[in-house]
Amino acid sequence: MRRTRNEIGATGETLAALELQSQGMEILDRNWSCRWGELDVVALDPSGGRRTAVFCEVKCRTGRGYGDPLESLTYAKVSRLRKLAAEWLSQHPGLALDGVRLDAIGVLLERDRQPVLTHVVGIGE
Repeated sequence: MRRTRNEIGATGETLAALELQSQGMEILDRNWSCRWGELDVVALDPSGGRRTAVFCEVKCRTGRGYGDPLESLTYAKVSRLRKLAAEWLSQHPGLALDGVRLDAIGVLLERDRQPVLTHVVGIGE
């Protein structure tokens, strides 16, 4: 049975959130949206004694026919992610943070194989 694009995306986002949690991050928000678009995952990274808000873009594909999932991450998408992160932060003023970071996680869901996740820390820096 073939999965819909929304189901594939939701699976990728869930796997990405679990990956961030396995790295010790706390998930603050998922699928948060405003007039400029949607943030896939917002997490709090407490590593190194710092509290860093991580805004994570998730790209998911079921094969490599169109390239690696992260190849679809463009300059325009990273710029929009920055704008979305600023809006999210403005709506959560009480959150004490030491920093902000943009990450991306590519998820490859090939049939009959384990999912492959690639986490890129600090995109667009």
